[in-house]
Amino acid sequence: MRKAGTRLTRRELLKQAGFAGAAAAIVPTTAIAPAHAAPASAAGQAGAAAITREPLEALTAAEADVLEATCARLIPTDANGPGATEARAAHYIDRALAGFLAPNRQAYAAGLAAIDRHAITSHGAAFSRLEPAGQDAVLKDVEAGKADGLPSGFFALVRAHTIQGTFCDPFYGGNANFAGWDLIGYPGVRTIVTPDEQRIGIALTPNHKSAYDYAMFTKASARLVSPKRDRREGGAGEHEHDARGLGARDSGLQDIGGSRRNGDPA
Repeated sequence: MRKAGTRLTRRELLKQAGFAGAAAAIVPTTAIAPAHAAPASAAGQAGAAAITREPLEALTAAEADVLEATCARLIPTDANGPGATEARAAHYIDRALAGFLAPNRQAYAAGLAAIDRHAITSHGAAFSRLEPAGQDAVLKDVEAGKADGLPSGFFALVRAHTIQGTFCDPFYGGNANFAGWDLIGYPGVRTIVTPDEQRIGIALTPNHKSAYDYAMFTKASARLVSPKRDRREGGAGEHEHDARGLGARDSGLQDIGGSRRNGDPA
């Protein structure tokens, strides 16, 4: 048994969570080993720097800067592989805030502003401009509720959504290029699995397929839409099926309002 106060590495965290429960993992971020324990590779850093942000749907540019930096520290790019930055977890969150997570929009506005204010007050610079160690220190304060103006439960909320965005079905805007699935060794959605592929010890080759690459799962019945986007497409502004990705539907994650919106039955 792990002694109290010792830290989990990211690899141990993901190994324990597994893919099916990844979106529901309830492990404090302060239990994850700091970045210097597993330094990012030069290739990983270069890949993260080369990523271009998608057009924003809900957040302002300033809010997105804070969110991108926050996600990058919650699931960092390191020697083990890509993190939330490469998986585009922030894009998942921004897109979702214009759709099924719209009730959390004000919490994100207040929470991201509080993180940035606390960074400036405690470290003399905007959160996105701090070194990783400084960002980690700010986030520890945020987790402990030490940032003024922080909505109750915001740290847990953004952590849960970062995990969702890293490991969701790519259809929902995260897990870009299947970075999250590759990180934990999930081989992809399959509708047919042969007896040989079910044998113990068999390593399946990733197929890099979304559930919606199969005819039995249709985007028409599982659309993630914002009212703004749906109006452009002539719809009614409602998403018909609430399925953010494998593991997310059954996580029971709560929004700040306390409803089990993320775990509601379809």
